[in-house]
Amino acid sequence: MSTAILTGAPVPGSSIEDDLRSLGFDVQAAADVSEAARLLSVVPADSRVALVDPRFVGHLHALRLGLTDPRYPAVTVPGALTVQAEARAALTQAMSSTGEAVGAGASTGPPGDTVTATDRTVPGRLAVAMDTEGTAVRRPELGSLVAAVPADEAGRAAALASVAAVDDEAVRLRSAVKARDGFFTTYCISPYSRYLARWCSRRGFTPNQVTTASLLAALIAAGCAATGTRGGYIAAGLLLLFSFVLDCTDGQLARYSLQHSTLGAWLDATFDRAKEYAYYAGLALGAARGGDDVWVLALGAMVLQSCRHVIDFSFNEANHDAVANSSPTAALSDKLDSVSWTVWLRRMIVLPIGERWAMIAVLTAFTTPRIVFYTLLVGCAFAACYTTAGRLLRSLTRKARRTPRAAQALADLADSGPFAQLVAALSPRIPGVWTAPVLAVVGAGALIAAALQQPFGSTQMIVAAVFYTVCSGMAVARPLLGALDWLLPPVFRAAEYCTILALAARSDVDGALPAAFGLVSAVAYHHYDTVYRIRGGTGAPPQWLVRAIGGHEGRVLAVTVLAAVLTGASGFTVALTALAVAVALVVLVESIRFWVSSGAPAVHDEGEPA
Repeated sequence: MSTAILTGAPVPGSSIEDDLRSLGFDVQAAADVSEAARLLSVVPADSRVALVDPRFVGHLHALRLGLTDPRYPAVTVPGALTVQAEARAALTQAMSSTGEAVGAGASTGPPGDTVTATDRTVPGRLAVAMDTEGTAVRRPELGSLVAAVPADEAGRAAALASVAAVDDEAVRLRSAVKARDGFFTTYCISPYSRYLARWCSRRGFTPNQVTTASLLAALIAAGCAATGTRGGYIAAGLLLLFSFVLDCTDGQLARYSLQHSTLGAWLDATFDRAKEYAYYAGLALGAARGGDDVWVLALGAMVLQSCRHVIDFSFNEANHDAVANSSPTAALSDKLDSVSWTVWLRRMIVLPIGERWAMIAVLTAFTTPRIVFYTLLVGCAFAACYTTAGRLLRSLTRKARRTPRAAQALADLADSGPFAQLVAALSPRIPGVWTAPVLAVVGAGALIAAALQQPFGSTQMIVAAVFYTVCSGMAVARPLLGALDWLLPPVFRAAEYCTILALAARSDVDGALPAAFGLVSAVAYHHYDTVYRIRGGTGAPPQWLVRAIGGHEGRVLAVTVLAAVLTGASGFTVALTALAVAVALVVLVESIRFWVSSGAPAVHDEGEPA
């Protein structure tokens, strides 16, 4: 159990002790700082502790935001401070260094001052001391919620009146919904999913359980689609929409009840990809039952969607901490943001997950898998062109200096294996801001052209793969600090995924396309996993893992060699399947080990890419 220490004399009629107990705290009282330090010393080192001024007046949800958010080592609101295990030493040091200056009865401002702007209480001064000594203390935005420490009875009466004037449950429900969501999610899902989140919270369900339920609903939807019947397609569409409702609910439940977790953020991100791509496979299987082979379209949709995400991730990482990060294009975008209808229009045309899944669900129920994939490919292609064009314009017109951190993130996202790394080490560093993207595009273009034009099994394909390896290695030979160097990861993804797709499609071998679908799924998981690790600040997966699965150029070489060597009736399919299983096992085992370990990053942003 967490421990809360009241630092001062109790206030008659105050509900603070009951409020703290309702939040799961064991409440103790200390007459002064010395006694608080003594009580603190006997609390187990791995427990959360809170210091609260007994004069605190405010909403229960304000206390919840200040004292129970698991994502931050130290958090404060006026009159209250909480620290987790990693910040306990800093709190002890702050108590020692501030000493009697923060003793009970210290100045709390003039009569009637509710001390919301400057917290002069014991917890407030300790928070300032911790900040000064290098430990970041988070101060959550409370908005209309009240958190105050009145100095006298008049101030207390005013604070209580402010509390009564605001319904903190309504605020809690509103804040459970993400501020920036798509049109469909905002107006068709969130108005009721927030109440489903509250229902789940009151019955003890966790966000991870809801996330898992969303995955199961999507997998059942994929199974229904795989039946190839109209009834199955209708059920699949309904279940896919239900899965999306649960997908919104899990994040809203986490924000409503402050049940954030590193594992939950990872599950939410990875399960979204698993659900969508499993559904594509289900549609392809259902179409095959009706005599229509759409595996090329299913794999193409997955490739296009994955490349769209890589463009988002790569551009954002390249400009995450850029200096002088502005451009005329960005200024125009900011101006358009002031017109509400343009905001919604631009969010919709990029086909975010809500609009995309709604479209897929409706088309599944009323049309055929082929029409679903045609529409999806056209819509995603338009969205990709729209977003990429805007980012190219921003990159070419802004005068930003990128940091070594951005260069390292792009190098990690490039996923260069041992062959590309060897070429990078041996090749000269060719100057020029356009050098890296030009080399990447030339190599990728030659590779994809060969895959589309050369006969299946041709040795010319191996030559093209070697040329691609050399170009990709030369492209990453110098730090990726150029204006367009963020293009390298998506170009490499497109080259690898499209090559696998083209070779499988042109092989005319039974089962090659489903096997290729599995291989691209496993590799895409590795690339998404890399993104979320970088977002969490721990860097990319270990180099041994990248080398073990070959890097993007190593896998391209492997697939092209297998296509040239195994031209029998089923050899290529068996080889692709074995490669997919091997990559999936290595990547999943290491990824699960990392994300359930104590060293996993606390990924706070659970925002969904387009």
